Amino acid sequence: MRINLASVFVNDQTEALRFYTEVLGFVKKTDVPLGPGVKWLTVVSPDEPDGVELVLEPAGHPAVAPFREALIDDGIPWTSFAVQDVQQEYERLVAAGVVFTQPPTVMGPVTTAVFDDTCGNLIQIAAQ
Repeated sequence: MRINLASVFVNDQTEALRFYTEVLGFVKKTDVPLGPGVKWLTVVSPDEPDGVELVLEPAGHPAVAPFREALIDDGIPWTSFAVQDVQQEYERLVAAGVVFTQPPTVMGPVTTAVFDDTCGNLIQIAAQ
């Protein structure tokens, strides 16, 4: 058994695709229309094009908003992305206009930082 897909709820799939590809550097893998304004939309790491796909999932279900608001209010990231160097990635993303809620922070053997993905989520980056 292996993880094939992971999801992140997004307010607007078009804007999320722009942010996740143009700013974060992921690559669009799947873009299948499912109805008016809704797609099966995934991105992948350019380093692992056949790896785990991140689904940019529409956040329309009524349970999504209160759940995400609770996470944001508590400063809890929705998910975490691995990077080689948190400080370097932090500097690159800040230069691209990304807003961080937590700067690079050493937490034992791991360094993390948390940013706002502009799509309704906090996302952590981490390196060991």
